[in-house]
Amino acid sequence: MTDNLRIGIPSKGRLSELAADLLNQAGLQFRRQERTLFALVKQLPIDIIFLRTDDIPVLCAEGAIDIGITGSDLVAESGAEVDVRLPLGIGKCRLSLCVPEDSSIVECHHLDGKSIASSFPNVTKRFLAEHSATVHMVELSGSVEIMISLGVADAIVDLVETGSTLAANRLRVLCDIGQYETVLIQNKLGRHTQMADRIVRRLEGVVIARDYSLLEYNIPRSALALAEEVTPGFNSPTVSSLEDSQWCAVRVMVRRKEVIEVMERLEAIGARAILETEISNCRL
Repeated sequence: MTDNLRIGIPSKGRLSELAADLLNQAGLQFRRQERTLFALVKQLPIDIIFLRTDDIPVLCAEGAIDIGITGSDLVAESGAEVDVRLPLGIGKCRLSLCVPEDSSIVECHHLDGKSIASSFPNVTKRFLAEHSATVHMVELSGSVEIMISLGVADAIVDLVETGSTLAANRLRVLCDIGQYETVLIQNKLGRHTQMADRIVRRLEGVVIARDYSLLEYNIPRSALALAEEVTPGFNSPTVSSLEDSQWCAVRVMVRRKEVIEVMERLEAIGARAILETEISNCRL
């Protein structure tokens, strides 16, 4: 091992691909040889370490890696003492406590003395203890949805995205334990802090850019004040003069999820030639 900054990312699965893509967009270029656990970043003193996703919080806390990309649910479950530097805006889900559709259980405290199946025993026990429920935990590493049908548990705690799997197994959400997403974490040992801050700033630029589009449009100067109310921009819009002095051009950042509505509002007040451009990176 070198004395480079070490970044731990998942070794396989969808999150591995998302993490690698995010790092590449941030200018960290590397290539993983088949079945290798290490890769060297080009032109920067950084090593990429490929690890099990649920090991990353613990290894980061222990100093084996300096920063890592993993799920905030795994950070919470492990109890690892790490700093969460940046939410990455991907892998969003919720951890939910679920019971059969026809169950008489309607409050968390009704689970006192019951059996709960989950891959998140520590988070589950802490949550239920706050609701005066002491439970028998059945700790599993795989799918838990069928554990109630098998008679193993009275309820389950699992990650939920769309809820379709719950419906297929005739389960309903009793309550949500927490909301989670993929995060960038850093150990508390203080190694390579300047380089770590540099990487955090680069990733932040990519994450913010994914939430915004660049909108450009022409607007009569008489309607510019109205247009600025619709698109105030991050600090303020960029306004340029056109050859026709009665018109001007505006360039502004707009949240991507609001672009369609904003374009309609701009068109209604007289804007023309409204164009959306994807932003791949930014510094704000």
